[in-house]
Amino acid sequence: MDLFIFQQINQFALKWLWFDTLAIFFAQYFEYILILCLLLFLLKNFKKYWPVIIQAFGAAILARLFIVNFIRWLWPRPRPFIENNVNLLLFHNAASFPSGHAAFYFAISTVVYFYNKKAGIGFFLASFLISISRVFCGIHWPSDILAGAVIGILSGWLIILFSRKIFPIVSKQLPQ
Repeated sequence: MDLFIFQQINQFALKWLWFDTLAIFFAQYFEYILILCLLLFLLKNFKKYWPVIIQAFGAAILARLFIVNFIRWLWPRPRPFIENNVNLLLFHNAASFPSGHAAFYFAISTVVYFYNKKAGIGFFLASFLISISRVFCGIHWPSDILAGAVIGILSGWLIILFSRKIFPIVSKQLPQ
């Protein structure tokens, strides 16, 4: 099933230059715009938003550096282009499962969503575009993305719960 879904998405790579360029932009560069959008909260109201930024990056670090790396150490799954003939737009040499990008950005999106539902939906959409573009470009399996998204969402949720228990004064700025 993973191979079938991968092929259904990746089959469109290398057909239209504008589509390939857009996919590469989302897979490699759009993440910087998402981080910039997160940091813009600080410009809006530093005192109010700094706990959200700390929690978002805390969740992202938990997801990417600890959980994803631990799973990759246990199960170093090769990327799709290693085992199959794919339309490859980008190259990446680390293990594939789970997606570190999906875990990182879905963790940030989850924290933002807990604080501001409208902005959170925008962050989730951006995280989805980053993630699905990495399948399109040939460097991730769909299950890598799904697992990374689940890890990111759970990490964000855990950080929110942890911060509300440990730092109740700071977390009063977040909706209960």
